[in-house]
Formats: sequence, C-alpha cells, structure tokens
Amino acid sequence: MRASRLVSLLLLLQTRGRMTAQDLADALEVSVRTVYRDVESLGAAGVPVYADRGPAGGYRLLEGYRTRLTGLTAPEAEALFLAGMPGPAAELGLGPVLAAAELKVLAALPDELADRGGRMRQRFHLDAPGWFRHPEPTPHLTALARAVWEDRLVEMRYRRWRAPREVTRVVAPLGVVLKAGRWYLVARCGEQLRTYRVGAVLDVVLSDERHPRPADFDLAAYWREWTQRYERDVYRAQARVRMTVAALEFMPYVFPPEMSRAARAAAGEPDEHGWLETTVPIESVKHGHTELLKLGAEVEVLEPAELRDRLTATAHALARLYPDTATGAPEPDAPR
Repeated sequence: MRASRLVSLLLLLQTRGRMTAQDLADALEVSVRTVYRDVESLGAAGVPVYADRGPAGGYRLLEGYRTRLTGLTAPEAEALFLAGMPGPAAELGLGPVLAAAELKVLAALPDELADRGGRMRQRFHLDAPGWFRHPEPTPHLTALARAVWEDRLVEMRYRRWRAPREVTRVVAPLGVVLKAGRWYLVARCGEQLRTYRVGAVLDVVLSDERHPRPADFDLAAYWREWTQRYERDVYRAQARVRMTVAALEFMPYVFPPEMSRAARAAAGEPDEHGWLETTVPIESVKHGHTELLKLGAEVEVLEPAELRDRLTATAHALARLYPDTATGAPEPDAPR
C-alpha cells in the first residue's frame, strides 16, 4: 500500500510540477504528516525531490528528472489498454496521437506488463453505441474539441427541437462528452451552462478571442448532475395502466430504461389471468401514445382519459384497416 502511494506521489510531481504538501495530501487522501514522511522516503531512495520555501513554495522534482513507468501493477497495465477508445479518439481527430501514445507506453513498460496490456486489447472490445443505432454524423466535432482545448469562443449555428428551429449562439466551450454513442458539447452561453448535441450543430466559426475557464468547473460532476436532472425532468406525466406480465417483462427491450424501471418498480401483484396494474412515466400524451402502442393488446390505459381516448381512436382506425372478413365487417375507407 505504501509503495503504491510513493509511486503515486512521484508521478504527481512528475506530471503536475510543483505541489504543496496539502495539495499532495488531498490528491492521495492522506494527512500532511504522511506526505512529509513519504517525501523523506523518496529522498532517501535517491529520488531528487526538493522543497521550495515561501508562500509560492512546495515540493518539486529536479529539472529534467523523469521516471519510467515501472511502478505500474499488472491490473493497472491491463486497465490502461482496456480504456483506449480508438473510435471516439478518431472522431476527435486524435486517432494517430492515441496510436503513437500507446506505442510509447508499450516501449516504457517492462516486457511482462506490455504483454498483459496487449492480451487485454485482444480479448476485450468496447462498443459504446446502442443496438440498431448508426453513428451520428458530427462534422464539426473536431473544431469544437479544438475550441474546448484552446478556450476559444465559438459562433455556432444550431438546430433545436422548438421554434425557431435554427438559432445562432456565441458560446464558451468547456468540454465534450460521449454518451451512448452520441457526442455532446458543454458550454457557457451568457451566464448559463448549456448542453448541445454535436450532431445538431450546423456550422461553427472559431473566434480568436479566448474566454476564461472557470477554475471550479468539473466536467464529470456537471455531466452527472445534468443527466440526473434530465432523466428526472423529461418524464413530466404518468399513465396508470393494466398490462400482462408478459408485457411488463417485454418492456426493457422496447422502452427507454427509465420507463421500464419505473413500471416494474410500481407493478402490483398479477391477478389470476396474468394482468396487473402499474404506473408508467411519460413525457406527454403524444409520447405515451407512441410508446404504449408497442405493447399492442397486452396493455390497457386507465388514466389519463386523453391518452385512453387517443389509443381507443387508434384501435378503431386499425379495425377499419384490418376488417374481420369472417363477420362481414365493413371494408376500410378508400385511400385518399
């Protein structure tokens, strides 16, 4: 445990430069006193660690000192190559860079660890997009990623779902996120943080003007909070339904995860005919109508009345299109 921490401390100083004892303690989740002892141990082992005094002081390594990655454990080497995502890296314009970096890491690793990393890549593959979903074209992703990296303002023409459909915004890009095979841009627009789907960006003009990046902005924390809020707020209504047990079990295959999870959690006990009551979250009556039709005659809407009426009208329209010839039901209306 302590040996691993010493390696982590050394790599922190190597990658970040000068750091205070408190910064090191926070990064390693130990006390400042422990950092003092660890720094002394590194010095005794021949690592050139120096302490600069004063308000701007801290610990640093001798200029030009580098260490090889001999501190990696076998599981860490395996995880390093499992984390590589050549597809997304290529979309960001970093495919050749990633390949070159992997070659350099392989060259720096001992033979045994390099072999384990290669075996991991051969045996496991990450495929982020969902089934039956083709990659969304993102012709402006590379330009937006460059703006994020260089803290440059962007004039962006964007297609949104409500009127006016096309808008132009000047935004300060803060990060890009890959979620379920789709890329999103997180940016500051005015005084607000906004999330934009990169596939809906129609045009991008990078400005020469830089913007100050908020020192306290945490992309991972923002995305976690935003996705939780989005999933919570998108379903603004509920439908009370009767459905068969078979329909409830089929829901995860054809419904968004939040809808199927909520329906299963709220499901009551089935009756002797295999029907049960539950509540399904929906975005709107129109959305609920589209989704619940997937279950056909295995579901009956009880509330709201507007949704029940819409499904009733659809059932009658289907009956006219597919008459029961055995009973002599009327033919459907002629096509218009």
